[in-house]
Amino acid sequence: MPSLSSLVDNFNDSVIAPDWGNAYGGVTESGGKAHVPCVAGSYAGYQTSYTWTMAGAAFFVKVVTAPAASTATEAYCAVMVNAPGINDNTGPTFGYRCGFTINAVTGMLRMQSDTGYFDAGAVEIAYSPVTHAFLRLREDGTNVYWDTSPDGTTWTNRRTLATPAWITASVDQCAVDMSAHRDAGATDEATLDLFNTLSDGAVWTASTTLTGESELAAATLLSAHTASDLTAESSVTAATVLSAQATATLTGESDLSADAASTQIPEVADMAAGDWDLYIEQGSTFVQTYTVDDDPDFTWAGWTARSQIRSAPADTGDLLLDLTPYLSITGGAIKLAIPATQTQLLNRNGVWDLELVQGSTVVRLLNGKMTVSLEVTR
Repeated sequence: MPSLSSLVDNFNDSVIAPDWGNAYGGVTESGGKAHVPCVAGSYAGYQTSYTWTMAGAAFFVKVVTAPAASTATEAYCAVMVNAPGINDNTGPTFGYRCGFTINAVTGMLRMQSDTGYFDAGAVEIAYSPVTHAFLRLREDGTNVYWDTSPDGTTWTNRRTLATPAWITASVDQCAVDMSAHRDAGATDEATLDLFNTLSDGAVWTASTTLTGESELAAATLLSAHTASDLTAESSVTAATVLSAQATATLTGESDLSADAASTQIPEVADMAAGDWDLYIEQGSTFVQTYTVDDDPDFTWAGWTARSQIRSAPADTGDLLLDLTPYLSITGGAIKLAIPATQTQLLNRNGVWDLELVQGSTVVRLLNGKMTVSLEVTR
């Protein structure tokens, strides 16, 4: 099974996904949330199978509500990555896990890396359901990081610890467990949402391979006839740090006239935007070039290029990276060159588009998905 970075669920389909195949204790999914009962004397949890990898991975989840203390002496909800054999009582990783616990009785948020279900060096802070709404755990080959966020975008690191050996040794053998328990008191629940996504609509995951040559058919607008060929070249040598180097060519024919502002509209504006997915390697320089060839003498002189990567389209998506500062125009070509310091900031997938603007005229050239390959070497 893949990295935990690729596990995505917004809990909107009212069905417990197969990825949570080890769910237990009567958990349910409804109203766009994962519901984990907190019942006296019982344990419940959304749990994956023990087939996932935490090494080099990162994941986050929103805790919508945590259990109340009631009359309990122990009441909590937790988000943990479990080592294989955690419950076998005799294995080398018995009781090994790391993650977060929200203690309803003490009101503390605990960042822990357990051995035998205990961590003498655990870090605790007063829990705030607003400030600590999102919990994130990540591993980069050197350390494990515990982060919190009020909105899933701005993160604060709460603890950093050298990576426990079991995480590296347990590739394809770990499980995520989002659980709740109490020893007494009134029954309630923990509710969770937005696992590895801030999109509360339909969730998609995708990967793409940049091939040597591809063709993109363009849909026509108005009554114009259009055609489009999209080609790409990709190469990486030992001496480079490029995650991609590509060119795309779009051609079209139309008889569009200028708008009220007398802006000369290029013929490509009569074409639907081309579908072009980005595959960005975190921490590596990314370079692609997009060329529009309406006629041999066409240039984008006087136009400005703009582009963004967001978690979802339009205003519903969080801005992951503004690409506009890394765009340049030469003749009919638009070059995107993202420095490694900026790709390092990407840690989740999104969507993107590329637009050209002159006055009141906007031409969308390309749009598609953005998939990030998380970095291992640091």
